[in-house]
Amino acid sequence: MAAITLQGLSKTYRSHAHPRGLVALDDVSVSVADREFLCLLGPSGCGKTTVLNVLAGLDRDYRGDVAIDGRPLPKNGVGPFRIGYVFQEPRLLPWLTVRRNLHFALESFGVPREEREARVRTWLRRVGLAEFAEAHPHELSGGMQQRAAIARAFAVEPQLLLMDEPFSGLDELTARGLREQLLALWQETRRTVIFVTHNCFEACFVADRILVLSARPGRVRHEVRVDLPRPRSYDSAQLFELSVAVTRLVTEVPEEG
Repeated sequence: MAAITLQGLSKTYRSHAHPRGLVALDDVSVSVADREFLCLLGPSGCGKTTVLNVLAGLDRDYRGDVAIDGRPLPKNGVGPFRIGYVFQEPRLLPWLTVRRNLHFALESFGVPREEREARVRTWLRRVGLAEFAEAHPHELSGGMQQRAAIARAFAVEPQLLLMDEPFSGLDELTARGLREQLLALWQETRRTVIFVTHNCFEACFVADRILVLSARPGRVRHEVRVDLPRPRSYDSAQLFELSVAVTRLVTEVPEEG
């Protein structure tokens, strides 16, 4: 498991269209407790995905300090930290079966073959894909592909699990089932999770705490602690009322000055 600290994180993108730079994140400081389920919520372009990419070692061109369990995140990679990443698209390798996709991820972490076999069987069973182990991604529905991606991320036994709008491309009925399945797995394993979403109701359903980011440049505008008991029900009046309040925070226009 892992505790995360971001101190003064800033990110500027430079391109031909923006030679002077486009500031995506501006002086963002965040602490994430070990085993916490944190949601980053905010409009498009506010830097939510950038935060995940920095933590995953995919973006090393930033200012500020990043630490996992008190150890600085090296800018030449993620070091000894095991990080799972679930993207908006499943990003399964199309020429490999579901089983081989999980094997491939575990091989990259140096997991011995016998242990790989055991983990693959376990996690495909946990996400309900045991009978589809030899199927290729194109033979699966979108929801099944995302379940395979979630199994792949959990199978590496990450200290930190990053999730970038993993259910936004699915119909709401499928997304509801996957949120419940994700939370069941999280409550069993208690990984530290940072989850990006545009969906205020989804954030309230899954999170321990929500950070609302401003429009670009992204800054932390509000912190919302979700004190609703788990497991949560989609029919909960408290959940609905909280999601309405969070929606107001996301859509409010900040005062100038």
